Amino acid sequence: MNDHPAIIFAALMIFIYGLFSKVSDRSPVTSPMVFVAMGILVGPLAFDYFHMEVRGELIHILTEVTLILILFVDASTINPKQLIKDRAVPIRLLGIGLPLSMALGTLMAYLIFPDLGIWMLLLMALILSPTDAALGQAVVKSEKVPEQIRRWISVESGLNDGFALPPVFACIAALSVTTGAPEEHHWFLFLLQQIIFGAVVGGLVGWVGGTLVEICSNKGWMNSTFQRLVSGSLAILCFVIAEMIHGNGFIAAFAGGLMLGLGTKTSHIRERIQEFGEAEGQQLILFVFLIFAMVMVPQAVEYWDVRAWLYAILSLTVIRMLPVAISLLGRGLNLSTVLFVGWFGPRGIASILYLLLVASVLGIEGYEQILSVIVLTVLLSVFLHGMSAVPFSNRFSNQTVAKSKNVPQESD
Repeated sequence: MNDHPAIIFAALMIFIYGLFSKVSDRSPVTSPMVFVAMGILVGPLAFDYFHMEVRGELIHILTEVTLILILFVDASTINPKQLIKDRAVPIRLLGIGLPLSMALGTLMAYLIFPDLGIWMLLLMALILSPTDAALGQAVVKSEKVPEQIRRWISVESGLNDGFALPPVFACIAALSVTTGAPEEHHWFLFLLQQIIFGAVVGGLVGWVGGTLVEICSNKGWMNSTFQRLVSGSLAILCFVIAEMIHGNGFIAAFAGGLMLGLGTKTSHIRERIQEFGEAEGQQLILFVFLIFAMVMVPQAVEYWDVRAWLYAILSLTVIRMLPVAISLLGRGLNLSTVLFVGWFGPRGIASILYLLLVASVLGIEGYEQILSVIVLTVLLSVFLHGMSAVPFSNRFSNQTVAKSKNVPQESD
């Protein structure tokens, strides 16, 4: 099938939206909301202008490239000094909250969908565990929200997609196994090899690349344009080299970004990388949101029964907010702060990319129910978190003004 019309439409959408992007920044309407809504309108559910296959070559390439860049850029923009200063809450959110969310999501899925296999239910819970701060940009950019809380949300969303990646691949590998115990033993060793080789190769490429960028920038040999572009080239190098030696390229991209960020002492280099993520990376993300609405939403609608709606709502509330509350016990935070951090755990680009990756590897047939639940959860998150970002930030600001000790400084 010729995908040129869909590419032209996506490019026009980005251009036209860009003309009014500053107006959108001042409104509760976010760019993911616009692109998802337009994708639904032009897809089979409405005007039926475009037809694309979820396992098509264009979608497969776009998914891989975007996921590589997202994992690398998110990890590389972590500020080591700030992370050490604020370490208590992010470590709790990632080390306690994330695993608890995965476990609770799996338990709820088992209770709601007892007819599905445990690996499928675990995969669904894992795909819906990473958060996406981009869906609540008004929160992480709002000066009305305390800077420390904005950092917590940004750090968590920047790292949890990479932490969720190995168990996601473990589920994919387990679901791919169709024979007995020897094969199961083989896939476990293969997965372990992929994780180790990917992490080592990616970390090495990121560290060497970051060191060279630091040296050449400080000597005045490297301009700001290529400081931005280097993140894309290093991300691709991490992926390709790891795949060449049978490591996992996506894990390599995340490890490479993490080592680049941790090994780069100069703050302006991290800022250049972040600029790349906010520009070139943002363009790919909007493409993915558009394809998600055009391709995945129409295939999922017929499976949205009461159970799907129940799990989607629980995923955005109890399954996310209860683990966050447990992980933050003892930090001296008041209830409004805990609820705010818990609510702004949107499900966005990472969940979509993992969903497309699963569809590409395993196909759709036999997995319709869990894929439809993931689609519904992300769709609800795009609009609910997008529309609530500004009013909740304003309300939270008013509450924190009245309680000056609401957010204690991290010291342990």
